[in-house]
Amino acid sequence: MAQTRNNFHFEDLLNKHHLKKTAPRLRVLSMMSSRSAATSQPDLESVMSDIDRVTLYRILNAFEEKGIIHKVFDLNGTANYALCTSNCDEGHHHDDHLHFNCTNCKNVYCLDELHLPTITLPPGFEPTGFTLYATGLCPKCSKKAVKK
Repeated sequence: MAQTRNNFHFEDLLNKHHLKKTAPRLRVLSMMSSRSAATSQPDLESVMSDIDRVTLYRILNAFEEKGIIHKVFDLNGTANYALCTSNCDEGHHHDDHLHFNCTNCKNVYCLDELHLPTITLPPGFEPTGFTLYATGLCPKCSKKAVKK
């Protein structure tokens, strides 16, 4: 049976985006869906040691191009990846939500329920996307800080 997240089949997702259903691709999707925060390629490499760096890079790149994942940067400028919502597709990411960087644990969270406000740019500016970041303590780190 296909691996699922919220009753959505990863194999169906790959089919939708015309990608081959390979074990490494399915494992990357499963690993990313199991995390509450965005994850970096080095983090994925550390838990998926049987997938070489180049293959993992190509998987992440293909997923980003197809609108399966989106890239968000942490406080150190490292690219992290999170699953897109179902309304993203090839060349059209709709990840216009707040990204929260925890200054303690360094995790990056997609706060999908908090959408970006409408931004009108001056004439001549053609945006290809917007990213809004907030920094502070995530709920887990906030609880730890209160207990001290």
